[in-house]
Amino acid sequence: MSEQPPYLRIADELRQRIAEHVWEPGGRLPSRAQIGQECGVGENVVRRAQELLISQGVLEGRAGSGTYVAEPRQRVRVVRSSAREQPSGSPFRQDMKALRRQSDWESRTDAKVPAPAEIASRLGIAEGELCVRTTYEFLADGKPVQLSTSWEPYAVTGGTLVVLPEGGPHAGAGVVNRMAAIGVTISHAVEQPEPRHATAEEASLLGIQKAALVTHIRRTYYSDEGRPVETADIVVPAAHCEIVYEIPINR
Repeated sequence: MSEQPPYLRIADELRQRIAEHVWEPGGRLPSRAQIGQECGVGENVVRRAQELLISQGVLEGRAGSGTYVAEPRQRVRVVRSSAREQPSGSPFRQDMKALRRQSDWESRTDAKVPAPAEIASRLGIAEGELCVRTTYEFLADGKPVQLSTSWEPYAVTGGTLVVLPEGGPHAGAGVVNRMAAIGVTISHAVEQPEPRHATAEEASLLGIQKAALVTHIRRTYYSDEGRPVETADIVVPAAHCEIVYEIPINR
């Protein structure tokens, strides 16, 4: 059996001290040099241990100030299910209402954006073909909990009342309901979740440590004719959100 890497042992030691209230929530940890001396390891080992705990939401790094014990924060429950796409509102609003949290989102839409190669492949169109791109920042009680970048082929929605996802009479209705308004029936969605580290931009927008763990979901909606009509990259911080999939059972 291989020996546990030193940084994991130190991470366990730091967790134990927090559990025993040696350091309270919001409290500043001693310097890495001091912790390393107490635990018999180098500062680099302590740094790796702290970075792991920061990515897990146990600790919080503050530039120019040090490392602190993170304040307790209820994880947001994000439910992924096509059954939750309702005519009256968005699934995100439903999740936040169930948690008794105020929900909102900020968005920016750019029309006629050439599709990059990966997006074109996911939408089944030629690279460079025009799309409507919308970026979202979803908020719970005013704090960002989810990012999303959506792409829709301009050939599908161009010249209709739903060309702008957050504008017009169907603003904020969701992909399924907006497409239905122009006669496009969505039969299913495919989601591919995978863990990775946040980019610097994502970390800044979500208020998390750079390189913290996130779940990246690639989602694509398909019409009943099998045509991809929207694809999105959804980013959820692992420390602040739990992702739950509801799977409808047809009887």
